[in-house]
Amino acid sequence: MRKVWSLVWKDLLVEFRGREFLGAMVVFALITIVTLNFAFDLIRGDREAPGAGGLWIAFLFAGMLGLGRSLAVERDRGTLEGLTLCPVDAGTIFLGKFISNVLFIVIVQAVSLPVFYALYNLPSLRPMVFLIALVGAVGFAGLGTLFSAVAASSRAREILMPLLLFPLAIPLVIGTVRATTLIFQGESGDAWPWFNLLAAFDVIFVTLSYVVFDLVLEE
Repeated sequence: MRKVWSLVWKDLLVEFRGREFLGAMVVFALITIVTLNFAFDLIRGDREAPGAGGLWIAFLFAGMLGLGRSLAVERDRGTLEGLTLCPVDAGTIFLGKFISNVLFIVIVQAVSLPVFYALYNLPSLRPMVFLIALVGAVGFAGLGTLFSAVAASSRAREILMPLLLFPLAIPLVIGTVRATTLIFQGESGDAWPWFNLLAAFDVIFVTLSYVVFDLVLEE
């Protein structure tokens, strides 16, 4: 785990010095939330379902900005080859990049949720919403880290990445939006089955990504 946290610290330090991804992710999420707020003002009736959908659209597409470049930057700079030559296995590299990506997405969520609360007047600051956001970030980062490595060597990686990621992320999107909608509607108890689905999704796909990451790096 010391090696994993060393890789995480490296990613955080590079981001702190360069400010290449996190700032863009936060700005994109906030712009999406503000823009959809004006669009939803034209809709009469309840805003819980469209609000939850808009919130997760902001999270997913902002996360895509960071995940799409997660391994591509390492390959472009030649540091990915250096990582593979280090005395660490591919699983350690995956865990380091995975934890870094989770942290970046969680930071975006932590900044976006208060803004969403102020604009939409929906209970987005409840602890259950943060819990759903966390499990959603874990699942999305797990798949995104794997497919970022797959697409990193392709010239069309900006197109390939979403084509690979979004079909497998459909259960995650449905689960997070549905659970968040139920919480906004004051039915937190009914959101637990969806939370369990998301937790199972995280365990399955993060484990599979960890197992096959070695094969992806070899290719």
